[in-house]
Amino acid sequence: MHGAIAHKLGTAILSGEYAPGDRLSGEVAFSEQLDVSRSAYREAMQVLAAKGLVESRPKAGTRVLPRERWNLLDPEVLAWAFSGAPDVQFVRALFELRAVVEPAAAGFAAQRRDRADLKAMKDALTAMRRHTLATDAGRAADRDFHNAVLKATRNDALVVLSASIGAAVHWTTQFKQRARALPRNPIPDHVRVYDMIVAQDVDGATAAMRVLVDLALDDTRFAMES
Repeated sequence: MHGAIAHKLGTAILSGEYAPGDRLSGEVAFSEQLDVSRSAYREAMQVLAAKGLVESRPKAGTRVLPRERWNLLDPEVLAWAFSGAPDVQFVRALFELRAVVEPAAAGFAAQRRDRADLKAMKDALTAMRRHTLATDAGRAADRDFHNAVLKATRNDALVVLSASIGAAVHWTTQFKQRARALPRNPIPDHVRVYDMIVAQDVDGATAAMRVLVDLALDDTRFAMES
């Protein structure tokens, strides 16, 4: 129950229904409104506080924190952001992060990958083709591909980002298909990245991943404007 409450409030905060500085309903009022226990409400507040979305103080109540305090890379926060209509500025920031991290990661992967890394990428591509990105299984394979690239960097700091990057890939791909099918097939873009990593072409892998991320942003913009 506390997870459902956290999801409801998290989505409301990320969508702008509650703005930074807004005070949330008190524990008693909110519990009665949703017909849930006060303990479930308190646990939900602890979840939101751990993700930097709210802060509770005695007598002052619970308020939404400034946006710069939010843990926007938390996979669950990313899910909440895309549950409704995502903020344009947030989507742009997310893709700017990917544009900084992933091309460089692809270059490192081309230098450092081993057979197991290449197998993981190839298996993910095979699953993407089999299931297509219109399915949960296909989107999971897409996430696996990007995770495999990050793992192949042999850089622990980059690997730590895999959950966040993977969640961003998953939710943006799902969002792009809400109203209509994907405007183009992005799987060949992934294949080009893979081919460059196989060839140990650092510059080629970097450039191919940059194109992949840029085209994904274009598709997302198209979906937001439609």
